[in-house]
Amino acid sequence: MIIDHECRSLAAIPLEWIEQAKADLHIAYGHTSHGSQLITGMEGLIAFKGPHYEFNTGGTGGALDLRDTPFSGASDLGNPDRTAWAAATRTYLDANPDVNVVMWSWCGQVSTATEQDIETYLGLMSALESDYPGVRFVYMTGHLDGTGLDGNLHLRNQQIRDYCSANGKILYDFADIESYDPDGAYFGDKHPTDNCDYDSGNWATEWQSSHTEGVDWYNCSPAHTQPLNGNLKAYAAWWFWARLAHWDGAGP
Repeated sequence: MIIDHECRSLAAIPLEWIEQAKADLHIAYGHTSHGSQLITGMEGLIAFKGPHYEFNTGGTGGALDLRDTPFSGASDLGNPDRTAWAAATRTYLDANPDVNVVMWSWCGQVSTATEQDIETYLGLMSALESDYPGVRFVYMTGHLDGTGLDGNLHLRNQQIRDYCSANGKILYDFADIESYDPDGAYFGDKHPTDNCDYDSGNWATEWQSSHTEGVDWYNCSPAHTQPLNGNLKAYAAWWFWARLAHWDGAGP
């Protein structure tokens, strides 16, 4: 299951599958600032589209049970180091057996990762999958850093993608989601950054300025980036939750 730029149409997700996700999923999400873009976008979406998209810790009031940064001992996939998150996950799952989805994000650590660093990440994920077969573990790529298709970030992200494709894993492709504008224009070959800057502009602010706020996009304040990027991360997140609830992705 690959969640990427082709999974950003909120209107394509039938509301029945939004409701099914809220009934079925108990999500633990570990992240620092870049990973918070998803949460900030989801928070703004509630005001933009209504209570169908509400979430909180525990899923009270019929909301999605999304436990934001609940882990102790690690902050993200590279903080305080590249392995502490795995032990933190085990501790949390042992104390919270109702959790059935675990997702961790990177901050900037994929940019400096070696091939072996990523192999370590993949191995720790595989061990968790083996030891907690009732939990779905979500792989993630690292955010864009302006180094383009020849940079180390792209190579290491592709290493993660290739592994997930070859082994039937679940991937939220953070970098791919921020490589395309809502119309599908591709910026990955133009040295895009996490702020949506590229060689000759900023694709998010350009799109926002040519579309209507409150109709085509909504204002929010995701860390390090533009409102539109937060919008798209939120749309992809809800696509993802619906797919985890066994929606086939075929639309309404």
